[in-house]
Amino acid sequence: MTKTLKRPEVLSPAGTLEKLKVAIDYGADAVFVGGQAYGLRSRAGNFSMEEMQEGINYAHERGAKVYVAANMVTHEGNEIGAGAWFRELRDMGLDAVIVSDPALIVICATEAPGLEIHLSTQASSTNYETFEFWKELGLTRVVLAREVSMAELAEIRKRTSVEIEAFVHGAMCISYSGRCVLSNHMSHRDANRGGCSQSCRWKYNLYDMPFGQERRSLKGEIPEEFSMSAVDMCMIENIPDMIENGVDSLKIEGRMKSIHYVSTVTNCYKAAVDAYMESPEKFEAIKEDLIDELWKVAQRELATGFYYQTPTENEQLFGARRKIPQYKFVGEVVAFDPKNMIATIRQRNVILEGDAVEFYGPGFRHFECYIKDLHDSEGNKIERAPKPMELLTITVPQAVKPGDMIRACKEGLVNLYQKDGSSKTVRA
Repeated sequence: MTKTLKRPEVLSPAGTLEKLKVAIDYGADAVFVGGQAYGLRSRAGNFSMEEMQEGINYAHERGAKVYVAANMVTHEGNEIGAGAWFRELRDMGLDAVIVSDPALIVICATEAPGLEIHLSTQASSTNYETFEFWKELGLTRVVLAREVSMAELAEIRKRTSVEIEAFVHGAMCISYSGRCVLSNHMSHRDANRGGCSQSCRWKYNLYDMPFGQERRSLKGEIPEEFSMSAVDMCMIENIPDMIENGVDSLKIEGRMKSIHYVSTVTNCYKAAVDAYMESPEKFEAIKEDLIDELWKVAQRELATGFYYQTPTENEQLFGARRKIPQYKFVGEVVAFDPKNMIATIRQRNVILEGDAVEFYGPGFRHFECYIKDLHDSEGNKIERAPKPMELLTITVPQAVKPGDMIRACKEGLVNLYQKDGSSKTVRA
């Protein structure tokens, strides 16, 4: 009997209302956002209630869902006002809240009945018994701890009907499911209440401290100072495993990332899911293109986290690093005149007449061309556009759509480090 596969949702980060709209336009089935309370990204562009309502309306009109992260660890007094806040979100039509603290879970369940509750990855759920515990308390979905292996994920899926949400792309935390006090110690900013200063990403020195002698820095004797900084996760090649093992939601990390990042990564995972649901052969045919596309956005080196093995020193950022081609996000299309093949674009970075650029859009559409007939908003011919957010016009060789993005292609060398430690250099 042929196994029927369930299509997982692609869940994208949305740190601002603009990013919410971009994520949905580029294929996200759902987005997760932060309100102005109870979340873990105090420096993200968190939503006001007015923005929240606009975002929910925008998503629902396009068949997408919105979840709000309320995953902080509460200290005494932090929970004040949570009941009214949850009720307001429920009445707006929010699809679910993502919570980790039992106090907030109880408050939401009792004071805002009807609002769906998902368990945050901060709660470190690593086995099916834990899933069943939360199911008895009324939760419908659990965000898997990042420390779970693929074999453990498969076993959890066999033993529980609770929805599984699992991370597939983005930053990894050096601490267990993000529960860290390093930031508290180093900068007096509470990571578990939204103030993480990412102390694990800092540069540190390493010392030799012989008994009774002066400490001696080993800097210069090792390739780089001691690092706690993990590489980023990327599961684009392993989407078949996620789907075959019944993951309900594929989560992309990055509420503080740019619209270039959100659009690109969402586009890739949407294309990957669509292709595999059509056929394994279709997925294999586009897999390399998906990998290449993901390397066009700014990010750290990539690995598969804990899914297939316990990370080693190779999944930490230190020593020689892999260099990748540089692509710069330079603009987005706001209008298109098909008769004259003229695109009106909103500039995001400096654009020069003659620049080699790539246009891309939802549905994994791409084409390359050169900036031609560059004019400013008043119709003046210009050679260089240095002003951020300026409206410009260019002539394009193919049709484009509002919302399409533009990257500048920068030629250079790519240093690819091999598994044996050697390297080869190829021209980008």
